[in-house]
Amino acid sequence: MEQKINWIDNLRGIACLMVVMIHTTTWYITNANIVTPFSWDLSNVLNSASRVSVPLFFMISGYLFFGERSAQQRHFLRIATCLFFYSVVALIYIKVLTPINAGLSLRYILQKPVFYHLWFFFAIIVIYLLSPLIQVKKVNATVILGLMVLLGVIANPNTVPQTLDGVKWLPINLYIRGDTFYYVLYGLLGRAIGMLETDKRWISGLAAGLFALCIFSISTGTRHQLEVNGNFADTFYVYCGPLVFIAAISLLVLVKNCLNGRPLPGLTLISQHSLGIYGFHALIIHFLRTHGYQITSSPVLDIMWIFGATLAGSLLLSMALQRIDTRKMVS
Repeated sequence: MEQKINWIDNLRGIACLMVVMIHTTTWYITNANIVTPFSWDLSNVLNSASRVSVPLFFMISGYLFFGERSAQQRHFLRIATCLFFYSVVALIYIKVLTPINAGLSLRYILQKPVFYHLWFFFAIIVIYLLSPLIQVKKVNATVILGLMVLLGVIANPNTVPQTLDGVKWLPINLYIRGDTFYYVLYGLLGRAIGMLETDKRWISGLAAGLFALCIFSISTGTRHQLEVNGNFADTFYVYCGPLVFIAAISLLVLVKNCLNGRPLPGLTLISQHSLGIYGFHALIIHFLRTHGYQITSSPVLDIMWIFGATLAGSLLLSMALQRIDTRKMVS
């Protein structure tokens, strides 16, 4: 069990860093008409490589709560407290430091988050709610692989449609609707794969190769869509798309195999503060981007600066919050 906890901690730390990278590079991705091709391509690769972050968080939650134990009352209390606390922080930020209408943000709080990144707290509640009903069985790798291919690619409504002589043959219609299905599926696979014996060198090599291939495909596909549409399209970026799906599972296996011996100090620190980092990071990035604290004339330096400053700032805020929040309800 100690090894499993270690790889989960390392994986959580990696996923947290990837979330920060996604939002660090988003400005370049969505402003293709005013940034250089190099800065867009660099941001596209970094963003593509980080798309697995949110699926990883769902798989971690599934591994923890779709087994012998399920989410308890304290877990629901914590997620509700987090949603309330970080919504209040975001509302204060909006009111004091932005021209955004805080009243509108508050009015629709039950329909959409106050600040864009807080959507995850709404989505993860579904995993918690279903956890008392779900205990994933230990199945062999063939069954899991079959489910991944069928549900993750062949019947995935996010798969780019394929036609032959005017007849659509992919994706097949299994009446899968909505992202929530895939959030739950990520949780199920997180638990199922977590119980598998995967610690073989050839499996690690295959996982690394698949991850790299998926990142290449996501970035090149997104570049192609930009050239076709004349603007950014998130066709290959969606968290439930087949390429992100395969990449996320590949990275899960790779970390489980290669980072399961002991917690890595840097990743452990990030993992311990992942909640606080997630809650604060988007506000810091928004502030830096909208108040002129950026170096867009030098994209590499800018990305390093925004990422580093955001990570350091949100980590320090989380550390300070933990001194007050001794029960770790929101930190």
